[in-house]
Amino acid sequence: MKKVLAGLLIAGSTLFAGTYALDAGHSKLGFKIKHLSITNVYGTFDKFDANIEYDEKTKQLKVLKSKVDVNSVNTQNEKRDAHLKESDYFDVKKFPNMSFELVEIKDDMMIANLTIKGITKKVEFDYENNGVVKDPWGNTKLGFSLEAKINRVDFGLKANKLLDSGGLLLGEKVKITADIEAKKVN
Repeated sequence: MKKVLAGLLIAGSTLFAGTYALDAGHSKLGFKIKHLSITNVYGTFDKFDANIEYDEKTKQLKVLKSKVDVNSVNTQNEKRDAHLKESDYFDVKKFPNMSFELVEIKDDMMIANLTIKGITKKVEFDYENNGVVKDPWGNTKLGFSLEAKINRVDFGLKANKLLDSGGLLLGEKVKITADIEAKKVN
């Protein structure tokens, strides 16, 4: 009986949840990292997808799972991008994808499992729920933003060089940003 009740509660909680498809043309997944200890290098991952379920009644994400094609890394420098794909950084031959999965949301914070190079860590993201609107063509659109800082070394991205000045070629902290727009599909 307890299992039946639990099943009904779970089914009821997803009854109002809608499934949304990522709108890649209006979404961006980016990062920045300190370079030479004096400035930032910015980049994006140009190919990623997400499974999204949003409960319009409670105004909460219920499911957010994303897969990122690491080979799509883009820092506006082909030589640097090629180096980032090698084994001392992302090792795309062995680990072609990164993943992200929502664990829970507490107010303006999202906790998610982030997997890079086969290493999974719980990461806290600042979460901005921008809500749901109807676009001019009658489509229901969902928008939200995420932002976090991670230590790249924790995910096996260890390559670095010491500069004559004593600083590092690359910082260890990486800021991740995601701006997501998605269209309701059911």
